[in-house]
Amino acid sequence: MPATELPPAETPVETVWKIVVNVPLWGQFDYRPADGTSVSPADIGKRVRVPFGRGGHERIGLITAIGPAGVEQVLPATLLDTEAPLLPGELLESLVWLHRYTVSPLGETVWQALPKPMRDGDPATLEPVAMLTTTGDPATLRGGKYKSALESLLTQGVLPESEARERHTGAVVNELLRRDLVRLEPVSISERLALADAAGRRWRDEPEHPLHRLQLTQQQHDAVHAIAADPDAYHGWLLEGVTGSGKTEVYLRLIAQTLAAGRQALILVPEIGLTPQTLQRFEQRLGVPVDAYHSGLSDKDRAQVWLRARAGLARVIVGTRSAAFLPLPNPGLFIVDEEHDGSFKQFDGIRYNARDFLVQRGHRVGRPIVLGSATPSLESLHNAQSGRYGLLRLTERAHGGATHPQMHIVDMRGVPLEAGLSPVVLKAIQVHLERGEQVLVFRNRRGYAPVLLCHDCGWSAQCQQCDAPMTVHRQGRRLQCHHCGASCTAPPACPDCGGLALHPQGIGTERLEEFLSERFADLAPVVRIDRGSTRTRDGLQQRLASVGDGAGLLIGTQMLAKGHHLPNLTLVVVVGADEGLFSTDFRAGERLAQQLIQVAGRAGRADKPGVVLIQTHHPDHLLLQRLLAADYDAVAQTELDERSKASWPPFVALALIRAEGRHVADVREFLQSVANAFGPYPNVMVMGPLPAPMPKRAGYLREQLLLQADSRADLHFALQRVIPTVYGAPLARKVRWSLDVDPYDLY
Repeated sequence: MPATELPPAETPVETVWKIVVNVPLWGQFDYRPADGTSVSPADIGKRVRVPFGRGGHERIGLITAIGPAGVEQVLPATLLDTEAPLLPGELLESLVWLHRYTVSPLGETVWQALPKPMRDGDPATLEPVAMLTTTGDPATLRGGKYKSALESLLTQGVLPESEARERHTGAVVNELLRRDLVRLEPVSISERLALADAAGRRWRDEPEHPLHRLQLTQQQHDAVHAIAADPDAYHGWLLEGVTGSGKTEVYLRLIAQTLAAGRQALILVPEIGLTPQTLQRFEQRLGVPVDAYHSGLSDKDRAQVWLRARAGLARVIVGTRSAAFLPLPNPGLFIVDEEHDGSFKQFDGIRYNARDFLVQRGHRVGRPIVLGSATPSLESLHNAQSGRYGLLRLTERAHGGATHPQMHIVDMRGVPLEAGLSPVVLKAIQVHLERGEQVLVFRNRRGYAPVLLCHDCGWSAQCQQCDAPMTVHRQGRRLQCHHCGASCTAPPACPDCGGLALHPQGIGTERLEEFLSERFADLAPVVRIDRGSTRTRDGLQQRLASVGDGAGLLIGTQMLAKGHHLPNLTLVVVVGADEGLFSTDFRAGERLAQQLIQVAGRAGRADKPGVVLIQTHHPDHLLLQRLLAADYDAVAQTELDERSKASWPPFVALALIRAEGRHVADVREFLQSVANAFGPYPNVMVMGPLPAPMPKRAGYLREQLLLQADSRADLHFALQRVIPTVYGAPLARKVRWSLDVDPYDLY
């Protein structure tokens, strides 16, 4: 090179947006602003519209980072959120953590945090609020419903339009608008926040505030004092309180203090059915609006709650699993009620645990989180024993006259049964109903019977798409698979032998309802509460209200095992407890103990003593005897000791890779290739490929790999290097597969 010739200058690398879309692909994609503006860190968390894929179809994307372009040709993207980012920093950072923990594509992880309208690109705009005017004349109104609506608005100050129409019906709101008694105004965030702050301070400043009507027990007072002692730092608390001990009262006092500090409180509950009951109680006691967030809301309503939370306007939010993804600009407190419940685990898509995600969020923002339960999960108890959580106990029932229910074993061996119920149980039901009390018959199997059987040849009705029997419904007239949802009319005769001796075998809630209605209808109303009978909106509350406070006979599944306060319920009968005694699932003993103690806790919650009768063919089984002889802690400690010896969680880390396909050879070949990829990681034990416990489901053949490591760090180190390569593997296109870190069950 001649001395006078300069070397060519390096071409500067373009700074671009790193964008994710809702696709099962690993990694981020590079785009530049379509309008030619410069890229800024303030863009992170905003949505964009991008051309994506070979056809150039447009998708909604989210900016998760900025950085140098990794490709030569960078396509343009159009900003949808021109002002504030849709996903604020803390929530986006927490979702990135979840993506790494669950080892799942970042795009799919981020997208599940957004309500559908936000995923579809709708504007992030808050709806108007309903407010009282000063010009209308309330004296012109007739009818209590209009005056009730006005009083509600007077109490709340303002209500989002959709919430006002939901609470008081659209017709009532329209009439109030027509008479100029109410007006709709755009949201003024500053005014709403001022109203919320004022309401939050009332409990502290007003001696007659509803929250002061109930005196705390000493244990409740100590729990509130411990948790509230340092509200500006992360602390994980396990609040273990026996059923009826007043955990909710502790929650209320903590929430009130959070409101007084001008902060937000997020409470997770396990069931949609518990949400209306919790909302009503919280609003009555706190005197502030409480927002609900769950799958029973319309997409529009969910989006509005999400946006109100993001703006800081929703100060108290009660929701199910998906509420863990609500953006909170000013968080003060996280609560997970019934933290042991399996419904906090997502079983499809990104398989996360909402409880664990909230613990991580609390740690990230430096705020306390309370995990409450009468029967804590073994993982949470282990964390408390190892010092990761503080442990607070409420050992006595809060109601002055309430005592712990007495539990008794009913030996069913050699005893004649009617609809699966022994004479001792039937007599006890009659006695309690004649006293004007309520009885709960607990059977955690809905439908009429678990199987339809031919008495002549032994044929049984099996699902053609699954390796499972079909459940009998509607008094034997309909068959339904509870795994894939397939249903059909029950055959009039046996398909194998042509015989007419087709009989439902076993007992479900429908069959119990039929029998008990015939037996006790003259003594009390008989009400069945399961997923089939509570499909309508507020169906659970309506069914419970139909019994009232008088004599009543409830037949229910696990929907009734938690959270419900039934002061006149004095007898609980457990049917089918034996089914959980001999399961191969390593969590079976824990789940059965939790279920029995939770359902037993519905009895004797007021001044009448409670009795629990557990029917069994195995009265000497160690788990049942432990439940009778000691409390849940003793049972849980025995289960922890056994888990430690057998190397099961929480003493080891597990991950489960499931695969299914039309051809078992494709499934096995895929899983074997994944198992081989873990060869360089000797600290991870790979078991399989093995057939899944249910080898066929919904027409797909299923197998799985179980991964186990003594160290969670070792397991994640291997997963984060193997799994991203699986997404692009040719074999992965032949099957449907999923990864479940910390599987709740092995099915």
